[in-house]
Amino acid sequence: MTGRWVRGAAGGLLAGAVLMGTAGCSDDGDNPVSGGVSEAASAVASAAEGVADAASQAAEKAEQQMAEVKDGVDAKDEVELGDTATDADGRTTVPVTVDNTDDKTRSFAVQVEFKDGDGKLVDTVVVTVSDVPANGSGDGTARSTHKLSGSVTASVATALRY
Repeated sequence: MTGRWVRGAAGGLLAGAVLMGTAGCSDDGDNPVSGGVSEAASAVASAAEGVADAASQAAEKAEQQMAEVKDGVDAKDEVELGDTATDADGRTTVPVTVDNTDDKTRSFAVQVEFKDGDGKLVDTVVVTVSDVPANGSGDGTARSTHKLSGSVTASVATALRY
């Protein structure tokens, strides 16, 4: 019985030593644990930069699409978004409903922004709802360009009726 206790205690001491080494690590290169921690931190920072780059590229593309709309009228107040969901591919979706208050059939271009729990932009897309009847409504779905994780909210950045 004593042998088991000694092995268990030794294992506990080893685990404690690893935790102490991790907690007290420096970047001086002498601690093998610190290299792993530094590499992990670097990987996290790199992933965050990748998300920021993807969001930036999506925003540029959305702005270009919105700029292509000719004779558009601000219609942000005529757009309502539903609740966000995740589709089978892991992408975030949100239902888009537009109300055409004009007396002619119109189309809408709606730029939807997806933000994470900290309010940071993680993606943006443009959804077109075409041929909405006069004084009627139309529906579409905004779908993120890539998989988004964590808590995601959607909001209307810009909406044009044309």
